[in-house]
Amino acid sequence: MISVFPRLVVLLALASAGCASVASLETAVRHPAPPPSLRFGADTFAFPNESRTKNQAKPDLYANYCFVMARAVSQFLRFARFEPDAPKLEAAGYVALVRQVVARPPWEAPLPRDHRVTIPGYASLHDLSGAEEAAVKEGLGSQVWTLHWTNWRVVFPAPGWHQERVAREALAELQAGRPVQLLVTNFPTPELNHTVVAYGYRVAGEGAVEFVVYDPNDPYAPGLITWSAARQRFLASRLFDTEPGAIRAFRMYHGPLL
Repeated sequence: MISVFPRLVVLLALASAGCASVASLETAVRHPAPPPSLRFGADTFAFPNESRTKNQAKPDLYANYCFVMARAVSQFLRFARFEPDAPKLEAAGYVALVRQVVARPPWEAPLPRDHRVTIPGYASLHDLSGAEEAAVKEGLGSQVWTLHWTNWRVVFPAPGWHQERVAREALAELQAGRPVQLLVTNFPTPELNHTVVAYGYRVAGEGAVEFVVYDPNDPYAPGLITWSAARQRFLASRLFDTEPGAIRAFRMYHGPLL
């Protein structure tokens, strides 16, 4: 019988096989960092995914939507356009438009401008979600999408070679102008089973790369996770309500199976 760990190694290798030509980290970090692939506070949501443990008595709690919100940020970047000078709609109209945007798989190529879902009356996702919060939340749908089939990965250790692969692929995507959704966890610590969207990076000392992230739990300031070449792992440098320290990271929603 094949043990669990070899099976995990095979699965991780298969998950990494889609980008066989990704440059080494040493090569990638020599290139100048491109501009951020999204605008924090414009291309992100104005409301948070709320903590269930910190808001237990809140009657309209919006919790366990982090995966939905992070995925939707990429979907709006790829499939929507905003027309602030167009007349505003009733709330039901925005519900329908948001549903159209999030119905498209987030790994599909961005649509040409003329083929995108037009959002009238607002200049950005942040403006829309601030003014039409209830409609946007209804349009995003159920948090059942939080139960992504690959969430099982959080229970396994991730070898250093795999985590370096994630860092390399994230750099390649960001250098191509595409944000990267990451599943992040420090399981078995019952603190972090979460997702963020990396949209920029900066090279630090000793082979470290700091990834700037949108954290759905914190719409007010960017977060930060760091790839440590010396330790061959990711570190939570600044994530909402998370102690700084070692985490594991996995890519999400970059293909039909992952």
